Amino acid sequence: MTKTSADYFAEAQQVIAGGVNSPVRAWKAVGGEPIFVREASGCKIFDTSGKQYIDFVLSWGPMILGHSHPEVVAAISSTAQKGISFGAPTQAETQMAKLISEAIPSIELLRMTNSGTEATMTAIRLARGYTGRDMIAKFDGCYHGHADSLLVKAGSGVATLGIPGSSGIPKNIAELTISLPYNDIEAMQTAMERYGSQLAAVIIEPVAGNMGVIPPQAGFLEKLRELTSENGIVLIFDEVITGFRFTYGGYQNLIGIKPDLTCLGKIIGGGLPVGAIGGKREIMEKLAPAGDVYQAGTLAGNPLAMNAGLATLHILKAKAAAFGELGKKAEQLCRVAEKLFAAKGIAVCINQFHSMFTPFFQEGPVYDFASAQKSDTSLFARFFHGMIKHGVWLAPSQFEANFGSFAHSDADISFALNALGNTLKEM
Repeated sequence: MTKTSADYFAEAQQVIAGGVNSPVRAWKAVGGEPIFVREASGCKIFDTSGKQYIDFVLSWGPMILGHSHPEVVAAISSTAQKGISFGAPTQAETQMAKLISEAIPSIELLRMTNSGTEATMTAIRLARGYTGRDMIAKFDGCYHGHADSLLVKAGSGVATLGIPGSSGIPKNIAELTISLPYNDIEAMQTAMERYGSQLAAVIIEPVAGNMGVIPPQAGFLEKLRELTSENGIVLIFDEVITGFRFTYGGYQNLIGIKPDLTCLGKIIGGGLPVGAIGGKREIMEKLAPAGDVYQAGTLAGNPLAMNAGLATLHILKAKAAAFGELGKKAEQLCRVAEKLFAAKGIAVCINQFHSMFTPFFQEGPVYDFASAQKSDTSLFARFFHGMIKHGVWLAPSQFEANFGSFAHSDADISFALNALGNTLKEM
């Protein structure tokens, strides 16, 4: 008898904690059994039964060229034939560092890691070692990986000490992190007045993607740069999602703001596990072996990830002029979708920024984590399952981003809109 995804999930739960290796894959936010994937190509993903879906998750962002791009696959294959990992320096690591630093001018020195979480964790340790301070600040709803210091909920008020956002995090570690409302300049100023001399770093997603897509309001990041500079605080841009997504470089290239440190991941690995931290030379030179801030990784800068990333970045560099068209395609999808929702009388606020988008099931506007949480998550779940039924793969949570890729054609966008129309009829 042919196995279903439910069968595979039941089997996985016997040997994998929760049945998945990353929580959102379990579909707890939308209910039902997660679909198991067999393969993918371009913007199409196929489940174990062979059903095809138009994919707007794209492995949570990295597959901007689409799945199984032939040049990236060829780079991985040819590299693997020469050796998978050496635990020694390779030329590809230097080539990757040069390519990234040329694309993002604020990065003077770089260190590769194995994941975005490792990059942000290292950035925090580095900022503490550089400044000699212990406290850090983040923003509500911004996710920077699962390091202890960064899994913190906001307290009451505009800037109170954090409490653990997960069991297993000691209270005294969480209390070194304050969490502020995103896009709130007044709260940010209050926090700087209260804690400015104690803060080693402020870390932020310059365009939020982990509470759904929420772009910064005018002047917000500019004021953040000003306040951190005045207080001797290391400003960290977490561009793990946004790096090389909107332009050939970081979002910082588009707005003309130079953070002190930048964290990267996802796209720069071409779909393989990867992360990177880079920034000012004087800060980065604190990292061992040059300095006294320790960081290491057996597989950091491994040949497969470096060569997959190099192939991806070279293609994106050649496509630099086409990033605008990628954004326009996502905008077309979202604006037509808004009209379809309105015609059905369903309140939806679609936040779209370049090739990232999230439909929030509420009137809106959505500009921070508190406003995002007003969304009707049960209605979103119905919408999600309807779109899956009609062949469109979306993020299985109201509070996640969806992505466009260069592999999505006009026909794929039309298919998705037709699926939306059918889903709305059934809702």
